[in-house]
Amino acid sequence: MEQKPTACLALADGTIFYGRGFGASGEVVAELVFNTAMSGYQEIMTDPSYASQVVTFTFPHIGNTGITPEDDESPDAVAAGIVVKWDPGEPSNWRATSDLASWMEKHGRIGIGGIDTRRLTRAIREQGAPHAVLAHDPQGNFDTAAMVARARDWPGLVGMDLAREVSCTQSYRWSEGHWTWPGGFNQTRPENPLRVVAIDYGAKRNILRSLAESGADVTVLPATATAEDVLCHNPEGVFLSNGPGDPAATGEYAVPMIRELIARDLPIFGVCLGHQLLALALGGQTVKMPHGHHGANHPVRDIETGRVEITSMNHGFAVDSQTLPEGVVETHVSLFDGSNCGLRMADRPVFSVQYHPEASPGPHDSDHLFTRFGKAMQDRRAG
Repeated sequence: MEQKPTACLALADGTIFYGRGFGASGEVVAELVFNTAMSGYQEIMTDPSYASQVVTFTFPHIGNTGITPEDDESPDAVAAGIVVKWDPGEPSNWRATSDLASWMEKHGRIGIGGIDTRRLTRAIREQGAPHAVLAHDPQGNFDTAAMVARARDWPGLVGMDLAREVSCTQSYRWSEGHWTWPGGFNQTRPENPLRVVAIDYGAKRNILRSLAESGADVTVLPATATAEDVLCHNPEGVFLSNGPGDPAATGEYAVPMIRELIARDLPIFGVCLGHQLLALALGGQTVKMPHGHHGANHPVRDIETGRVEITSMNHGFAVDSQTLPEGVVETHVSLFDGSNCGLRMADRPVFSVQYHPEASPGPHDSDHLFTRFGKAMQDRRAG
C-alpha cells in the first residue's frame, strides 16, 4: 500500500509536488532556489543570506553527515526549509551529535523528501525562482488551492530589508580563528592586531574567523550602525558582510553610512550583500536575478589578472556593471553569465566581491582577499 504524502510544495504557478515530510510540522511561504553544492548543507541552512528562502539541493545525499555544532554559520537555522530527493537517513560521521531531521524539528524548519529535484531545478532555471509554500502535515491534509493562493500573494524579496532581521542587536568582539585538527578553533592573539569593524548584515561565522586569522581584532556591529558608531572604535578597516534581502532596501540606512566611511579614506572590503551595498554607495544600481547564483562551483574571472577562481556564491541580486560610475573599476565577472562579481575604487583602498572568499562550503581559491584587505590596512598604518 502506497504511503500517503506527508509534505507538499506548492508553487505560485499552480504546480504541486507531494513528498515525505521531516523536521518541523507547519507551513511556510518563501522564495524557492536551488543550490548545487555537494557538501555543506548545515552551513547553508545556517547562512543568514538564505532568510525567506527554501533551498532545493541538487545533490541527493543530504543529511548523510548529520549535524555538528561547530559547523553552524550562525546561532540558528535561517533558511525557511529544504527540498531533497532522498529522505535523510542515519548520519555516518564521527563528529555528528544529531541527525538532520531532529535538528530541523528543533529549529522549526520544514523539509520535504522524495522530490524529483532535477525537474524542479530545471523549472527554476527556465522560469526563475518562484514563490512557493512548503507544508508538512503528518496526517497528510493539504489545502493546495489555499497554498497556491498564499504563494501568489507573497510579495517576494524585492523591496524587502531582511538584514535588519538577521543582524546582531548589540556589538561584540570576535577572536576565534579557523578550526584545525586536533585542537579545534584557533584563538588568535596577534601582538599588534589590525582593528577591524565588521558590519553584520547577516555575517557567517567563518567570515569572522577568516578576518581573525588575517591578524585582525574584530568588532562586530549591527546592520543599522551609523558612521559615528563605527568611527568610535577607531577602525583601521571596515568589513561589509554578506546578508539576505534586497540591497536597495537595506541601502536606505546602509548607504549613507558607507559613503561617510569612504570619505574618511578607510580600507573597506565587502562581500555578497556588502558588495552590492558598496556599489550602491558608489552610485551604481542593483537588479534582481532570475534564479540567482547558489553553489560552490561558480567560476569567476579576475579581469585585471586573467586568473580564474572557483568560488562559493549565494545571491539573488546583482550589481549592474553598466551603472558603475567613472572611478569605479569592475574587477571580476562570472564565467557562467557575465554578471558582475567584483569592483574597486581606482583611487582608494576600497574593494568588494560578489562571492564568498571564506567559502564554507566551497573551495578556498579566493581566501587571498583577506590578505589583500590586511595589506591595505598595514599600508595605511605605515603611511
